[in-house]
Amino acid sequence: MLYYYISLVAAFGRPNVVEISSRPAAGGFAVCPAGALSGAAAAQEVLPEIVVEAQRSAPPRPKPAPATPAAQPKNDLASVNTTFDIARDNLSPRFGASSFDMNRAFIDTLPQGTNAPINSVLLQAPGVALDSAVNGDIHVRNEHANVQYRINGVILPDGISGFGHVLDTGFVGSLALITGALPAQFGLRTAGIVDIQTKSGNALMQGGQVGIYGDSFGTLTPSFEYGGRSGNTEYFFTGRGFTSNLGIQNPTDSHEAIHDRTYQGNFFSYTSTVLDPHTRVSTIFGNTTSRFQIPNNPGQPFADGVTSAYGVSNFDSSMLNEHQAEQNTFGILALQKSVNGLDFQVAAFSRYSTLHFVPDTIGDLLFNGIASDVYRRGFANGLQGDGAYKLSDAHTLRTGFTVTGESTLNSNVSTVFLAPYSDMPFSFTDDVSKLGWVAGVYVQDEWKVTNELTLNFGLRFDQMWQFVDANQLSPRFNVVYKPLDGTTLHAGYARYFTPPPQAIAAPANIAPFANTSAQPDTFQQSPVLPERAHYFDAGIVQRITPQLEVGIDAYYKISRDLLDDGQFGSALILSGFNYEKAYNSGVELSATYKNGNFSAYGNLAWARQVATNIVSNQYLFGADDLAYIASHYINTDHAQQWTGSAGASYLWHDTRFSASMVYGSGLRADLMLPNGTSIPNGDHAPLTRRSMPAFPTRSSSPTASRSRSASTS
Repeated sequence: MLYYYISLVAAFGRPNVVEISSRPAAGGFAVCPAGALSGAAAAQEVLPEIVVEAQRSAPPRPKPAPATPAAQPKNDLASVNTTFDIARDNLSPRFGASSFDMNRAFIDTLPQGTNAPINSVLLQAPGVALDSAVNGDIHVRNEHANVQYRINGVILPDGISGFGHVLDTGFVGSLALITGALPAQFGLRTAGIVDIQTKSGNALMQGGQVGIYGDSFGTLTPSFEYGGRSGNTEYFFTGRGFTSNLGIQNPTDSHEAIHDRTYQGNFFSYTSTVLDPHTRVSTIFGNTTSRFQIPNNPGQPFADGVTSAYGVSNFDSSMLNEHQAEQNTFGILALQKSVNGLDFQVAAFSRYSTLHFVPDTIGDLLFNGIASDVYRRGFANGLQGDGAYKLSDAHTLRTGFTVTGESTLNSNVSTVFLAPYSDMPFSFTDDVSKLGWVAGVYVQDEWKVTNELTLNFGLRFDQMWQFVDANQLSPRFNVVYKPLDGTTLHAGYARYFTPPPQAIAAPANIAPFANTSAQPDTFQQSPVLPERAHYFDAGIVQRITPQLEVGIDAYYKISRDLLDDGQFGSALILSGFNYEKAYNSGVELSATYKNGNFSAYGNLAWARQVATNIVSNQYLFGADDLAYIASHYINTDHAQQWTGSAGASYLWHDTRFSASMVYGSGLRADLMLPNGTSIPNGDHAPLTRRSMPAFPTRSSSPTASRSRSASTS
């Protein structure tokens, strides 16, 4: 099957670009003129890198800038901002962790370029797998949605939905996925750190562009961006619209989905003002609004025991009319200071997010036995501070803190039948609100023992006051050794503490569902707990030739109260739960090659995550599954055994040819044995099909409509 896209771009202040390309379903091939790369991005290499860093000491400082910032020439302002960027990067080094870096030029060479969502770009990194396209989430090293997003070093707080489809690739200057045994400054969400450095007015020069992008399934994406400098201020703005007939994964095998239109739009802005040669203030603002139709699966039978609802006894499931609306708004105000060997940044951040699922009340009652109008709202505000001070040539001390307060509201208006079922259902409301807090503090010392050997010791303490109060002191240790030129070995240990996102940990009032069409198999509802884990990681990066570099990385994780989440109904909303014990292990192979105008990369990863005994929100599951999992280790539903990605790019005269691909062995599905026994998540399900339910969504949740077709967490 061939998917096509057409992109037309008009630039002002920069050369015009017109791009027409086609790409196959399994990868892609694009024709991209060199003029599509602008500003600093055009000068960067296209080759992505796997970086294992031995140290990132405070960079040498440039000569002092003129005393009056307003009188600085623009090239001096660019130099000062570059120095600030290096100092900011020094606050959060990736010491001892595995890092896959994708610069702007690399993103531009992907078949969709900046029209690709950030999650699609991240799939090019090793060990990253795509969830079902229900929510576009990714899984890093077989973890659930335990991914932290940072913009210019500042943490974006959790919201009702993940950031993968909230953030626009258009504002990204560079992107890195950091995994492994992380240094102490990285806490809370630790499966992977998505480290984003924004574009700036300096990178864009003065000017902007408007464009429109077309794709298969009636996809249309208009966009604009504008950036420049005014005095001591750099600024950058970007906006993008999106509409498509394939907003959510198609639940059928047909090419066209039924009732699957989506309308989305986002806006992003960045400003940076140099107050004096040692002080900079920056602002970030973003907003995304999305509207989804929930796709239909024709030919579905009524729920067991249901014959009619409100007098309706004949209903075609292809005519269901469910909708969902999401909104996410975030902002950051950061103050950065560099003086006398001390670098620090203090930032205030905020995020407001809402989600509203509107059911087809009659249709959902007939096919699911329950119709739920679901609303969630989250408002998070916090402070983050990070500092670094070079004590000596051998020691660099780093410390910092975060504190976040979040107010959440979970509201469900459920309509169900009394048992035995009658034609007239009844409704009731369940509202749960909470103001919760999460705080953390860390300190660490980077010790350069010799020119070849560097150690990093750290301690981190995290405290949560949410539906459950808990804390943990977490030691971190990393070592990097470079015995030979071109050879880098690293190893590390990290103790992790992961609070559940407050919105998915909220308890539900399930007592009213007794003796109704949505009665769960069990009314047991233990609270969702924070996950605690021991993480071990080791690897080597070897430069074989000046053009070829290869790497291998292995990890092993031991978890208690493993956090997981799943979509248990028609609404694209997640509910959280814990496994008592879990083990996660894997090996990742990577290679990069660059020779003249040709560059290529490839990644292959094997991974396995197993868990046992569900110890929270047990009501979400059927009694048979609970009993089986209590005495057996099962694969988690999002785990894929094999994943891979590859890509290549070649610049021929003024035209660039590029291709990329991703591979996954498939999410999990229940395995049905000949004797009729079902093993949860015992089989693989292809990513492109939803013909079999994937655990845990095979069971009903009384706080959301039962899913008419399988979906995955």
